[in-house]
Amino acid sequence: MYQSFWREMGSQADHAVPGWQSISYFSDVSNVCWFMEPEFASEVRRLHNLVGNAVASEDHFIIVGNGSTQLIQAALYALSPADAPDPISVVSEPPYYSGYPALTNFLRSPLYRWAGDAKSFQGDTYIEFVCYPNNPDGLMNEAVLNSPNGKTIHDLAYYWPQYTAITHTADHDIMLFTVSKSTGHAGTRLGWALVKDEAVAKKMTKFIELNTIGVSKDSQLRAAKILKAVSDGYEIPNPHKEHKLFDFGRQILSRRWYELREAVKDSGIFTLPDSQLAPCKFSGKMTENFPGFAWLKCEKEGADCESLLRDHKIVVRSGVLFGAGPSYARVSMLDADATFDLFVERLRTIN
Repeated sequence: MYQSFWREMGSQADHAVPGWQSISYFSDVSNVCWFMEPEFASEVRRLHNLVGNAVASEDHFIIVGNGSTQLIQAALYALSPADAPDPISVVSEPPYYSGYPALTNFLRSPLYRWAGDAKSFQGDTYIEFVCYPNNPDGLMNEAVLNSPNGKTIHDLAYYWPQYTAITHTADHDIMLFTVSKSTGHAGTRLGWALVKDEAVAKKMTKFIELNTIGVSKDSQLRAAKILKAVSDGYEIPNPHKEHKLFDFGRQILSRRWYELREAVKDSGIFTLPDSQLAPCKFSGKMTENFPGFAWLKCEKEGADCESLLRDHKIVVRSGVLFGAGPSYARVSMLDADATFDLFVERLRTIN
């Protein structure tokens, strides 16, 4: 979806890395995250200060990772008690991001294990994932559990103005973000965490050190240039109001959500979560939410939504993977225009 925007940006987000640059493993040995490029950290703080979606002051440690995937694993490692007799339980309120159980269980770690639905969890020692806007249904979730022995990881990958109203400046213990969802550059494979506690930040850094010996500096330098272009689009005088990424994203997504809701209404067998309206600190307006995914429900009795849609050549992910039933399916709203238009066209043929 974002490719046309970056094409129009021309060379403003281009970055050339000289052959002699960034050869060492190290970037800044005085930083907790010693492999993080200072230029990238500076642009991360600048962008958060511009948008107002998260506290990114100097007393919050930035940890760079190979996308949210690695940061999730690093956070689980950092929050797990090393001397506990049993693995700590990891939970989330369904529908939850399908990656949470998959990543938690993949290594079969003795430190942590997936325990499922946070609402039905019994105990006071846990790690809870809280995602807002939630992947897959776009809702603004809050923590379900509240225990002094519990830990919470806030996944804010979609807490950007193109997807939802920026209602407050988030200030949680661990907040995860990713370049792929903020600017569209999924192939750069870069994410970052804002972490309050220094000991947790050091453990997350250690995980990434042992896992991949840091993070590609080429990716960091490219991401820094991209984030700079986003901030420049709003902070540098721009009489023609061009090069504003979040405005571009909202314009595209608002059109797509209108078309999808009309197609769903015409079908008579699908439903979507209700749209939400809230005041946005970034835009200064009442703002509707336009999630990056559509959480479709097939209202036919006993329906398998994924199978039904795939029979009509629409690729989705089953609601079962997200802790919901087979009547649900998740569909991406972020593909190329031609792909999205074909999706809506095929959806209109189902009744």
